[in-house]
Amino acid sequence: MSIGVGSGPGDWPEALSTIIEDFSEAFDANERYEMLFELAEQVDELPLDEWTEASKVHGCQSEAHIMVGLNENGGFHLRGAADSKIVQGLIAITTVALEGLSIAQVVAFSPLFVEEMGIASALSPSRANGFLNMFKKVQVEAASLEGPDG
Repeated sequence: MSIGVGSGPGDWPEALSTIIEDFSEAFDANERYEMLFELAEQVDELPLDEWTEASKVHGCQSEAHIMVGLNENGGFHLRGAADSKIVQGLIAITTVALEGLSIAQVVAFSPLFVEEMGIASALSPSRANGFLNMFKKVQVEAASLEGPDG
C-alpha cells in the first residue's frame, strides 16, 4: 500500500520541502545549526510540568519529551521540548513534517528528510541516533492514537 506523502525524496509535504530547500542552500554546518536554532523557537512547546516518563524520548543524549495528539481538524499534531536547542530544532522540523497528516501517513513517514536537509551529516552519531529514537517514538505514539482496531 502506498501512502504517498513523506515516503521519500520529492514526496515531502510542502512546508517540509521549503525547509529542506532552505537547508540545502546553506553554506555549511554552522549555518544549518543557526537555522535549526531558529526553528527551535517555533515548536509547539511541551511545558516542563508535562514532562513525564511516558513522554520522555529514551536513547537521546539530551532530555527530550514529546506528546502526540490530533489537531482541531483531526490531523496529527506533535508537541515537544528538549533541553538542547539542536534537539528542539529537530523536534520542530518533525512537527512541520507531520502536522495535519493522517495517522497512517505519520506511521509510514520516512525520517530521511534530515539527510536531504544536509543536517544528518552535521549531527554526532549519538545525536543522529537520538533523532531516530525520537522519530520512532512519534510513530509508535501516533499508531496508538488509532486504537486497537486502527
